Amino acid sequence: MKRVLLPALLVVLISYGSFGQKKIWNETEAEKTERLQWWTDARFGMFIHWGLYAQPARHEWVKKRERISDEDYQKYFELFNPDLFNPTEWAKKAKAAGMKYAVITSKHHEGFCMFESDYTDYDIINTPYGKDILKEWVDAFRAEGLGIGFYYSLIDWHHPDYTIDRVHPQSAQTKEEYDKLNQDRDMGVYREYLKNQVREILTKYGKIDILWLDYSFPGEFGKGHEDWGSVELLKMVRELQPGIIVNDRADLKDYWGGWDFTTPEQFKVQSWPEVDGKKIPWETCQTFSGSWGYYRDEYTWKDQKQLLVLLIESVSKGGNLLLNVGPTARGTFDYRADKALAEMGEWMKFNGRSIYGCTQAPEEFVVPEHSILTYNPETNRLYIHLLDYPLTNFRLPGYEGKVKYAQFLHDASEIAITAPYGHHMQGSVASEHDLNLRLPVNKPNMEIPVIELFLD
Repeated sequence: MKRVLLPALLVVLISYGSFGQKKIWNETEAEKTERLQWWTDARFGMFIHWGLYAQPARHEWVKKRERISDEDYQKYFELFNPDLFNPTEWAKKAKAAGMKYAVITSKHHEGFCMFESDYTDYDIINTPYGKDILKEWVDAFRAEGLGIGFYYSLIDWHHPDYTIDRVHPQSAQTKEEYDKLNQDRDMGVYREYLKNQVREILTKYGKIDILWLDYSFPGEFGKGHEDWGSVELLKMVRELQPGIIVNDRADLKDYWGGWDFTTPEQFKVQSWPEVDGKKIPWETCQTFSGSWGYYRDEYTWKDQKQLLVLLIESVSKGGNLLLNVGPTARGTFDYRADKALAEMGEWMKFNGRSIYGCTQAPEEFVVPEHSILTYNPETNRLYIHLLDYPLTNFRLPGYEGKVKYAQFLHDASEIAITAPYGHHMQGSVASEHDLNLRLPVNKPNMEIPVIELFLD
């Protein structure tokens, strides 16, 4: 294993905030909001899970699920050669889908590094491919104007000093068994390795916008912030890349500066997440199907409407969507992923204004039936996403006097604001505070049409 001495770090003492919260740095709330603003406005990004597991093609956790030994997993390392990898093509697909940033796995739990590392031979340079994939990827995505993010796994199923725990492929049942398995392993050595590699990916590729660490699992036979050395790790990260945005999986939720946003995974939140009654930045990470890595025989793929609702609903609750692609071992996107991205992009081309820069609607606006609201505070426009298309009359309860103009977003065609149309409407007449929109009978040629309201 290659070794390079790590330069001494600047020592920064942990201080305490006004509420007793431990602090990793002294950024203010306002400064944090400003630092995250580009990401908050972007709302939509691409996650990319890619590694040796693309070859067995049956889930990125295949090594754990099937309890594969390092020796049996080695064949994937010796064969990995994504000869069709074209990062420029990937970047153009992400941009065409309406995504504003992307996060790629620099190292997943299997321990294989998609970058050239001075601290291990278990990296992309020593495979038949022989080139730094991370560098090629960064250059291509940056050229398309996309934000750059690196996923880095705190977990490592290959490193000889990473202690075996409950999520490891060689996991055991009892403390005695774990003690025996780990008698020659030293997490102190691994902690230094982890820190060295994070320093590598944050110094070799220019400005990095997002660091996505994954993940902590404290408790019996688990690992938390002390195992990773998370406090010192995050202090280093903040020193190296002061503008970077970091997720919340290093087990530092009690530290100011230890995380920037929370990450509900494969889960739709019921409301804007809060900590101590205060809304916090958040992003849901979701897959097209049931796997993050390429899974040839996995067929539970979401349809266009499900994916659009994931995006719209996230924005309607003040959050982002990070939507995952698992490339094949030859470096291409699955045809089903290509189709989904193209469909998302077609909708975003016409309706992206209801996503970018948008957030939860003010509480004064009631959500109409079968709809989702988003709101742009800069333009003071409200967007109604029609999940079920109404029949002619579309009533907006309590909107009277608040709207000066209405149109479909996809083509900017006016929608008339009128009294309800129809005969014998007993029991259906709008109240004096309701607004009625006269919609065409035929649904526009959009999976989810959007009404744009110009507010007074």
